[in-house]
Amino acid sequence: MDLSNLKPAKGSVKNKKRIGRGQGSGRGGTSTRGHKGAQSRSGYKRKSGFEGGQMPLFRRVPKFGFKNINRKEYQGINLDTLQKLVDDKKVAVIDQAVLIENGFVSKNDLIKILGRGELKAKLEVSAHAFTKTAKAAIEAQGGQANII
Repeated sequence: MDLSNLKPAKGSVKNKKRIGRGQGSGRGGTSTRGHKGAQSRSGYKRKSGFEGGQMPLFRRVPKFGFKNINRKEYQGINLDTLQKLVDDKKVAVIDQAVLIENGFVSKNDLIKILGRGELKAKLEVSAHAFTKTAKAAIEAQGGQANII
């Protein structure tokens, strides 16, 4: 095998339909557009969503829900994740920089500490929000839960 005898796979290359090249081609005259009407004219453009006069899907389906523009989206970090971080990295202070460095959040995320898991270490945790159970668990170990 070398570059001089490379070919595309059999059946993968087809000739383009050459329309509007005279009656002998079989695609002359109306150039496969049929007779008269908007679709036969140049510059015709079908409206997006048009279904031939049938009620379009976007009008048949009812409106649903809304997007709250004031919603704050938090990135949740559980207590068991914090405990794993303490076990692996031996940290006593957990803040946004530590979580970004270890790949748990990105720099623009809001952080919320959640209460799943068990915490065995005394920690100083800084985050944007805490659940009641998470805050209670951190303070029960003698740590601090600081809101940024």
